[in-house]
Amino acid sequence: MDRSARYGPYHGGDPLAPPVDLRDALSAIGDDVLGGASPQRALRELLRRGSSSMRGLDKIAAQANRRKRELLDRTDLDGTLREVRELLDRAVLEERKELARALDDDARFAEMRIEELPASTAQAVQELADYDWRSDKARQDYEKIRDLLGREMLDQRFAGMKQALEGATEEDRQRISEMLEDLNNLLDKHARGEDTPEDFEQFMAEHGEFFPDDPQNVEELLDSLAQRAAAAQRLRNSLTPEQREELDALAQQAFGSPSLTNQLDRLDGHLRAARPGEDWAGSERTRGDEGMGLGEATSALQEIAELDRLAEQLSQQYAGASLDDIDLDELERHLGPQAVADARTLADLEKELQKEGFFDRGADGKWRLSPKAMRQLGQTALRDVMNRISSRTGQRESRRAGAMGEPTGATKAWEFGDTEPWDVVRTLTNATLRSPGVPVRMSVSDVEVVDTEQRAQAAVALLVDTSFSMVMDGRWVPMKRTALALNHLVSTRFRGDALQLIAFGRHARVVTAPELAGLDGVYEQGTNLHHALMLAGRHLRRHPNAQPVVLVVTDGEPTAHLEPEGYAAFDYPPSARTLGLTVRELDHLGKIGAQVTIFRLGDDPGLARIVDRMARRVGGRVVAPDLDGLGAAVVGDYVRMRRR
Repeated sequence: MDRSARYGPYHGGDPLAPPVDLRDALSAIGDDVLGGASPQRALRELLRRGSSSMRGLDKIAAQANRRKRELLDRTDLDGTLREVRELLDRAVLEERKELARALDDDARFAEMRIEELPASTAQAVQELADYDWRSDKARQDYEKIRDLLGREMLDQRFAGMKQALEGATEEDRQRISEMLEDLNNLLDKHARGEDTPEDFEQFMAEHGEFFPDDPQNVEELLDSLAQRAAAAQRLRNSLTPEQREELDALAQQAFGSPSLTNQLDRLDGHLRAARPGEDWAGSERTRGDEGMGLGEATSALQEIAELDRLAEQLSQQYAGASLDDIDLDELERHLGPQAVADARTLADLEKELQKEGFFDRGADGKWRLSPKAMRQLGQTALRDVMNRISSRTGQRESRRAGAMGEPTGATKAWEFGDTEPWDVVRTLTNATLRSPGVPVRMSVSDVEVVDTEQRAQAAVALLVDTSFSMVMDGRWVPMKRTALALNHLVSTRFRGDALQLIAFGRHARVVTAPELAGLDGVYEQGTNLHHALMLAGRHLRRHPNAQPVVLVVTDGEPTAHLEPEGYAAFDYPPSARTLGLTVRELDHLGKIGAQVTIFRLGDDPGLARIVDRMARRVGGRVVAPDLDGLGAAVVGDYVRMRRR
């Protein structure tokens, strides 16, 4: 068979770098969502800050800003003026030497003219335009001034002209003049809408050597020329008034006539009219001492403008921003291939998160985390909690040990997904019977595990405090992660249990896990535990044959209660009526045998006294975990009561 291979430059990042972990990305997004951010904003924040294994947009933008500062710190825009002054001083010095050796009266007259030259460089150059030089070396230096000015002015509009025209002949200058004339005529026709593709093709066939970026039509030609012309104008704006006046006067001496200036002014007029959106009025304050010519300084300002544009694209702060807006060609040109690889990684991450179905849109058109994403967040939260429980008790992770169920005394063949412990005796017996002899060779079909079952159903009410103090004291996200972990545990390992999440602030309400995850912290006074216990009692009574369990997470004393009319009354310090109604609901739960655990957050002694008395009243208990241990405390308490 004919086999062929093509080789080209590699445009990716480190080929040995590990792929981006969607689980870690989703976990980071979940933390922001739990903190009150919208899913879309959370995704943007992840892309902005990146992660330990992925450079974010902020770091790429910082690299662009560092490059801009480097350009500004080393750039001095009056390099051409300095170079012209040096050539002029050298020409005058050589002419004086030659005049000093001459003895005629004309030489003395010439010396007087040289002595009376204006201090202004431009005026001095103009004054010497018709001077009859006696020194050949002085004449050559003076001619270099005119040649330099012409090349610099062209280099401002056409990058590379300064070097290309060094030592140019009169014929070369004529070709430049013809190119400018044809270019202006083409743009004239384009402005009137009379140009044709053939006009552009003919122009490029004759003058394409002056446009190395190879534009494909007049619009692309205008884009390229306008960006550089705008940079040249910003260079002019950045100069002092005295420097601008000097350059304007010197420009008339370019190539020994003002025709070049006139043609370039005509070109600038076309470009300004065709591309008014370019930055024609901006300027930059440079701080360097490295003098640059007009063309080189224009290139520096053009690069600075492109870096500014990249920084804006990377910021993603404008309406309708998308990672597709980032110009990867410009990014690679200014910041290198690694920056392009990082930007592509971020774009791929965004697309994969959406492709995997972690986001969907609600009826209001807003993004939200999908059920799949919520399950993943719950699994992550539960894994973190179980790891903490395992490290705290010194035991293996219970979800791997099969400890969530009670052994029945029987065994069963292992199936994919089973986490119960192996029955080693039955497994080895099966292997021996299937293939007698030594050594014993095992197969997956030989494995049997301990059969477990849940002997009882539980009705669980998790009451979480959503008053503003939870937000203020940094307890908002740990509370939500705890609820997600418990919800995931019940929905995957104890599906027969009935879990209800109840959020209580000024009022209480039943919420789903996604609703709780997206709940914003709202400033309102009141911790209405009374209302929450009423809803919990209603949930437990709907499951009379289940083991009743009530878990309360709070950081404040009961300061609100629900009146018969349906409104919430608030009192601080807690009124006797609020405490009495709250205790009465607690007594109702005690009568149906509910096992109550209160998780007290914070060190408020008043709260500690109240919850201790409430727990003793119903034979419950109080746990005072730190924030990092809240999830482990709640899940561990549920599992403990579940086993009991």
